[in-house]
Amino acid sequence: MNLTRADQMAKAVLYEGYMLYPYRPSAVKNQQRWNFGVLYPQPYAEAQSGNDAWVMQTECLVRGGSDSTLEVRVRFLQLVARTLGELPLPLTELPTAGVPEHQAVGALSVEGRVYQPWQEAVEREIVLPVCRLNDLTLKVFPCNFSFPAEDQFEPVRDASSHIVGLILRQRIALWGTVELSAAELGDGVFRLRVKVQNLTPLASVSTSDRNGALLRSLASTHTVLGVEQGVFISSLDPPDDLREASAACLNVGTWPVLIGEEGQYDIMLSSPIILYDHPQIAAESSGDLFDGLEIDEILSLRIMTMTDDEKQEMRQSDDRARQLLERTEAMPDEQLMKMHGVLRGLRALQEEPR
Repeated sequence: MNLTRADQMAKAVLYEGYMLYPYRPSAVKNQQRWNFGVLYPQPYAEAQSGNDAWVMQTECLVRGGSDSTLEVRVRFLQLVARTLGELPLPLTELPTAGVPEHQAVGALSVEGRVYQPWQEAVEREIVLPVCRLNDLTLKVFPCNFSFPAEDQFEPVRDASSHIVGLILRQRIALWGTVELSAAELGDGVFRLRVKVQNLTPLASVSTSDRNGALLRSLASTHTVLGVEQGVFISSLDPPDDLREASAACLNVGTWPVLIGEEGQYDIMLSSPIILYDHPQIAAESSGDLFDGLEIDEILSLRIMTMTDDEKQEMRQSDDRARQLLERTEAMPDEQLMKMHGVLRGLRALQEEPR
């Protein structure tokens, strides 16, 4: 499956809402993140009264035959808790083993730079083995996945190169499964199902502790499906003879759309954000602003008008936010002008009958 053209859109979905303008941890809209495509541990999800889910299901129609094969990839972000520690006495070198003795702090100020707690993210991808479409009608193909726990720390040094603090990162082990199956509807049409489940135990974390549950969750979960020797049927605009079958597809927490160039029917993106078929990233976009629903020009201008203190907080909060700031500040005038007043296309105006 050639994902070169589709990968940019899938990446935009992966980081939608990662951090929103004004791109600072102190901003209200960044106090509660990860609202799209989150699969929580089952005990937490079942204890909530809202729409918090632990299962995501995609169903769509595909037309194929005995030579048709499918490739499925599930992508998500695994969250990493970034905390801070202050050393009782500065150290010149790290100990040969273990983490230096430290006191947990809510913020760490060193040489004019303020370090803050944050939830970072690591990209994850589960690639299922290529399957024959006909074989999927005979049995469910499960694919179990897991990612191990990991604790890391990074020394923070002062101007004299003494270690005065620590940045600690904790990643909780994750477990889950992806189930792939299909049902033949006749005339070479199949209903394809991909079910993703988060099977990570909640352990000692309370079912009311959202932050604890998030560290055991799959965030921004989405599925990319590709077919060889076959075509996907649009879920938004199926042909008349397949409208009823398409309407019967059950999608939970996600929605499949055709992706790639217009006229391309071999790749489907099942996204937690409702999109249209063949969505595109604007050619004028210089990089990801983590908000595909906004206008690049407006966000770029807003970033440029932030105060020095606001930019400093943005720069120190997250590597991706820092890169966004540096890219925007270095943007040449001609790049900004490309975003302004772009004409996408023309169509003939039909006169109303008199």
